[in-house]
Amino acid sequence: MVQNSPPDHNASDDEAEPIDPTMVLSALHDAADAVVAVLAEHDDWGLSGRRDGQYASDMAADEAVHGLLDPLGYGVLSEESGLRDPDLVGMPVIVVDPLDGSTNASRGLPWFATSLCAVDSTGPLAAVVLDLVSGMRYDAVRGWGARRDGEPIRRTTAPPLDEAIIGLSGLPPRHLGWGQFRAMGAAALDLCAVADGRLDGYLDCSVDAHGVWDYMGALLVCSESGVEVVDAHGRDMCVLDSSVRRTPVAGAGPLLTEALIKARRDF
Repeated sequence: MVQNSPPDHNASDDEAEPIDPTMVLSALHDAADAVVAVLAEHDDWGLSGRRDGQYASDMAADEAVHGLLDPLGYGVLSEESGLRDPDLVGMPVIVVDPLDGSTNASRGLPWFATSLCAVDSTGPLAAVVLDLVSGMRYDAVRGWGARRDGEPIRRTTAPPLDEAIIGLSGLPPRHLGWGQFRAMGAAALDLCAVADGRLDGYLDCSVDAHGVWDYMGALLVCSESGVEVVDAHGRDMCVLDSSVRRTPVAGAGPLLTEALIKARRDF
């Protein structure tokens, strides 16, 4: 169940028809394509000056997403512009990181993405994560599975921690027992790399640095591929509140996830 879900409207005339997940997924793909189009014409990769760590490219991508989703009546919870409530009761809220890894993008480091996840009263419904460099595209629908570039993905095995390659965010105080690590700077892509087998796990070593937009799209991709994404401190991950932060952990299997959680709780 979603915490802090959007408020209901009083008028019964404002109620939406049951949502077709296929239509929602199509809208998410269209929104991701809108970001691709606007960034192709964008030439200002510097800071926006509006808030710390925000780039002009973040704002351009955010405007592209809103331009596509707002006329369709969806709610939008964006890292860049906060919450816009849905027009109709029952319409999902789209949790958006328009440009995940914007610092990478500003430096020409090829690891950044657009992440979108439709959330209804039950939880994550549909998601798209688009690698804006390679064009690799992940999508998922609740109960239908996850795909990469249209092909199903599923994790069925996981190595032990001492043989695993772990994606990191932040710096741990010491080596935590992994085989190797990578710190690449875009949580959505890092988590999707666990879903498709390029990484074996993901560990946030910072202190509650991730908003829901950073991980929600990848969370559904992971869940539908057999990978659980959890908070290191056991808190609900699906919270539609721009002020809430979490500490994501994911492993390709439950034993690896448990080992990563234990390692994270030791500091």
